[in-house]
Amino acid sequence: MSVIPDFTDPELDVIKNLLQLRFKETVDIHRADVELRLDPASEELIECPAVFWQARNCSFVVTKSASDEFRCQFFYEPTDQFSTGQGKYDDIGTCVSTLLQVQSDSEREREGVNSGSTGEDLQYK
Repeated sequence: MSVIPDFTDPELDVIKNLLQLRFKETVDIHRADVELRLDPASEELIECPAVFWQARNCSFVVTKSASDEFRCQFFYEPTDQFSTGQGKYDDIGTCVSTLLQVQSDSEREREGVNSGSTGEDLQYK
């Protein structure tokens, strides 16, 4: 079994830059190790490097499952977890920007904002 390489400095810089763009402030990211079942047909858990951060009452996790393979999710509560709908990404920028976009859409939905609504839709009838 090969060891999964840790996040590189350029990968971490991409994450930090995307977070700065999204949240308009510096967001602290933390490094960790997580155990993932990389093969759905196997019970074996593999230790993978991860980064996580919190912003706007939401927690985010990006894991590295191979040298150029990333997975992600966000959650508001441990029992309230979401993914982007795509299992793996081969580019850290695409992974994180998609994660942030899906979470932004979820945040708006949780707040009752409907992107297709017009002023007439919002008027009390």
